Amino acid sequence: MFQAKQFTIPEINGISAKTIEEHLKLYAGYVKHANLIQGKLNEYKSDVEKNAYVIGELNRRFAFEFDGMRNHEYYFEQLEGGQKDSMDSELTKKMIADFGSVDAWLTEFKTLCMTRGIGWAVLWYDKVTDKLINAWVDEQHLGQLNGLAFIYGVDMWEHSYLMDYTPADKKKYVESYLMATNQEVSAKRFDEAKK
Repeated sequence: MFQAKQFTIPEINGISAKTIEEHLKLYAGYVKHANLIQGKLNEYKSDVEKNAYVIGELNRRFAFEFDGMRNHEYYFEQLEGGQKDSMDSELTKKMIADFGSVDAWLTEFKTLCMTRGIGWAVLWYDKVTDKLINAWVDEQHLGQLNGLAFIYGVDMWEHSYLMDYTPADKKKYVESYLMATNQEVSAKRFDEAKK
């Protein structure tokens, strides 16, 4: 059974407490549905031949619910502890090596955040090539890069900003979120991924 994590999120300039509260409820729904699907799969496995189609479709849906759960855990962890920079971290050094500067990475990442449609802007680390990669994830589960470590991500589904901003103003949400994050969390993820 998956357990919903608890997050201590300080007040955020530009993102209302109501938005965070409702977003956390949505996260709890992903945890609940991941567990429900696992339970149903166990039931249907009693007759795999008869239930093959249902099992296949539940497994597809599980990927959506599970990745929604995990992506939101990364997202909310980045807000814990309030805004902190990590300018002397190994992640910062790697951003400079791979993108030319932190500002160059940030410009590219902000552009990624403005991708039309729903999904996630994610900074990944590929241990095989020793490279940082910015990539878009459609919905929760389409576009996840296999074997790569999730370093930093921004939820670009409308539920993450619609109470505070119109879709035309989502850039303001991106700026608010980026300014509120605890970069030490991403630096630690990068350090773990390098091991």
